[in-house]
Amino acid sequence: MTGLVGTPEVAAELERFLDRAMQEVFGTMLGVECGRAELPDWGDRETIAALIGLAGAMTGSLVLQSEARAGMRVAELMTGVGPEEVDATTRDAMGEMGNMVAGAWKGYDPVLASKCLLSTPTVVVGQRYELFSRKAAIRINRAYRFEGFQCTVSVACQLAG
Repeated sequence: MTGLVGTPEVAAELERFLDRAMQEVFGTMLGVECGRAELPDWGDRETIAALIGLAGAMTGSLVLQSEARAGMRVAELMTGVGPEEVDATTRDAMGEMGNMVAGAWKGYDPVLASKCLLSTPTVVVGQRYELFSRKAAIRINRAYRFEGFQCTVSVACQLAG
């Protein structure tokens, strides 16, 4: 993959990997179907985002974001206890889901699997915030749906050349 730095073919392959990772992680960890959806407009709703840094053969970030209610549902599916608000359990659950999605996603490519490291998750909760990455040859923004909830995954990255 490293010979195709930033090409449309690489982006398309990484998108396919992301679709596969979302299906596998949500199916295995939460026991729910997860499929593609239209990108949502979060508006003034509270959202929760887990940011995972990428370093090594790929640098950048992967962000898993959802409405707060969807994050609470993720926590409930993981722990069996439904939180009443976005609490530490919700933040931990979304951080862990972001980490597992990023790990599965990069794991489909042998070079990235062995030579791309992941940071610990940084979780952001709030309304109308923007996560911005200035330097990224590859940008992916995809939306997914599970149990009537939506989430998005945004990747801003570049491959080492």
